[in-house]
Amino acid sequence: MSALICGSLAYDTIMVFNGRFKDHILPDKIHMLNVSFLVPTMRRNFGGCAGNIAYTLKLLGGQGFPMGTVGHDFGPYHAWLDEHHIDRRYVKEIASEFTAQGFVTTDLDDNQIWAFHPGAMSHSQVQPVASADGISIGIVSPDGREGMLAHAAQFSAANIPFIFDPGQGLPLFDGADLLKFIEQATWLAVNDYEAQVVAERIGLTHAQIAERVQALIVTRGAQGSLIYHGGNCTEIPPAKPSAIKDPTGCGDAYRAGLLYGLMNDFDWETTGRIASLVGAIKIESHGPQNHRFTMAEFNARFQESFGYRLAA
Repeated sequence: MSALICGSLAYDTIMVFNGRFKDHILPDKIHMLNVSFLVPTMRRNFGGCAGNIAYTLKLLGGQGFPMGTVGHDFGPYHAWLDEHHIDRRYVKEIASEFTAQGFVTTDLDDNQIWAFHPGAMSHSQVQPVASADGISIGIVSPDGREGMLAHAAQFSAANIPFIFDPGQGLPLFDGADLLKFIEQATWLAVNDYEAQVVAERIGLTHAQIAERVQALIVTRGAQGSLIYHGGNCTEIPPAKPSAIKDPTGCGDAYRAGLLYGLMNDFDWETTGRIASLVGAIKIESHGPQNHRFTMAEFNARFQESFGYRLAA
């Protein structure tokens, strides 16, 4: 099986504040916020949801094609994808734009403040799903608004099952948009905050949303995740990381695990645990595409974490 991974490809500038935002942001002054954080640590990484998901799916041995639009400054990222044997045939350059740029400051509690310039990502709708051959599963992850709308409709029209992952693109859509996505999608993946926003915006409970898709996946960070499917709710335990260095990209790693499980017909209990473990492995490294593992290492750690072997 091959996955088409629709979403952003971006440069991430990651800065670490050696304190806690809550100690510097006064709740009664939030209407006139003016704060500055000294960030002695800064890194520039290759990121974006499509790139991050494709990277981890490749580590798992899955075949995934990122689909997105990038700018004239994409050269270093281009070389990175080639170095890691990630097929970029559906990555299109928009010469008049910069590649999308994300700027994030993370505090000691792993809270994050983001600023994002979409650049070429705003043209993502020019890449149609129909241009991709041999695709059996897909994901619509955060991207340009028009691209997300177009790709969801195109997956649905082509009868290709796909995950809808609104993520940081959630503010782009109203309740009617979200209901349409849910009608088209096969699976919905959100974190616990996003799940609440979606539920409030469309006026449905989690259980009611789950009735409209094959599964609703809700991640809860260190508390693991919940998968609502077939009238049931499966609780997925968290995998324990050996160190906590950087949460950036953990959600994307989790979604790569979901794709891998779905592509290999694992049940939800195992698929969720695969996703949980790759999320834990990602948090042990700085940046969204700097973690490494072999499948032998992953399988051994899976058994250590969950008490059973991952079937071939």
